[in-house]
Amino acid sequence: MYWNLAMMDWNNITLDSNRRTNDWNVTTDWNGLTMVQNVRTVDWNGKTLGRGFIEMLNSLSATFDRKPLRSRIRMVLQIIQCIYYPILAIIAVPANIVTIVILSQEKCGLSRCVSHYLVAMAIADLLVIIIDLILRHIPFVYLEERHFFEGIPVCNIHAVLLFAATDCSVWFTVTFTFDRFVAICCPNLRSKYCNVKTAAVVLATETGLSCLKNIFWYFMFTRKYHNKSRPWFCWVKWDVRFSPVWGAIEFCHYILTPGVAFILILLLNVLTVRHIAVTSRSRRRLHQQNNRKSTKDPEMKSRKNSIILLFLISGNFILLWSVSMVYSMYWRMSFLGYESVYLPPFVMDLGYMLQMLSCCTNTAIYVITHPKFREHLKKIVHYPFIPIVKCIKH
Repeated sequence: MYWNLAMMDWNNITLDSNRRTNDWNVTTDWNGLTMVQNVRTVDWNGKTLGRGFIEMLNSLSATFDRKPLRSRIRMVLQIIQCIYYPILAIIAVPANIVTIVILSQEKCGLSRCVSHYLVAMAIADLLVIIIDLILRHIPFVYLEERHFFEGIPVCNIHAVLLFAATDCSVWFTVTFTFDRFVAICCPNLRSKYCNVKTAAVVLATETGLSCLKNIFWYFMFTRKYHNKSRPWFCWVKWDVRFSPVWGAIEFCHYILTPGVAFILILLLNVLTVRHIAVTSRSRRRLHQQNNRKSTKDPEMKSRKNSIILLFLISGNFILLWSVSMVYSMYWRMSFLGYESVYLPPFVMDLGYMLQMLSCCTNTAIYVITHPKFREHLKKIVHYPFIPIVKCIKH
């Protein structure tokens, strides 16, 4: 016999006076935690409230004025997610596949080393879209009956794959930033480090370490899915949930990914900008002394294009990951009793939406910064229509 258990969070749940609840059976465990069994909330028309798109629209229009501001914001975000997530998946999957195909051909004017890093980043982003967005967020948004998940006891394996793919996506960005730092600021190490062999070794090492690092999720989580897509989307054992040891391990995970990654990217970018500013002034003076009529410098133009690509990728990553990182750390600390600041649940929803968006924006960055990438993208887009055009002409 299975009970539908839902732990009530009295800080976040507000009971509306115009609603009535049926099948209300309350029990209290030895920790004093209130558990609610078989709870079914019914609105004033007697209809069961679900998480479907139409039901959420009806609930929003009927009770919008009587809800607090943070509840209104979260309801609006959940309604947007019903449209946003499927559209994002439809765009992100083909965008990353096309990016992998184009960059793998190595015809975009980029070095083979850079192409390897960008292809690895696109593959990692594609895995995150499939494992996190399609297999986690979209089902939790659309499926009202979560008994479906109870028949698939693989949540801990899902968690290991999800966090490993996420770590790869984050740290591939860090290694790409470091590669560009060495190429621009360290000419003595450029030939030894910035090559295809080193890139392959670094990417393979990061992939292996990411998988090993995230094995602890298998032992922390159970095989059952949680009824809400929170940072813990699997059921957690009670001895793990409030354990300082497991809490410290998870907190270190969030510190390392993406906290340390943020610091490294910012530090490397600052050092790169400083080096470029110094060398640009000296090269400009030298160039003007040798040729006063022409001030164009092909090497500086190449460096400018490289640094634009670097800053757009790293800046996009930091901007879209910040909210998710802050809420994940807050969520873990709150269970350990450290809650100096309250973050409403809609911050979590917003963080997920921005984090998922970061997995498909690199393609747009390549389109903006590289004309040859745009040319190959146009060819791929036009290719399916070539037979149709030929038939029309004949």
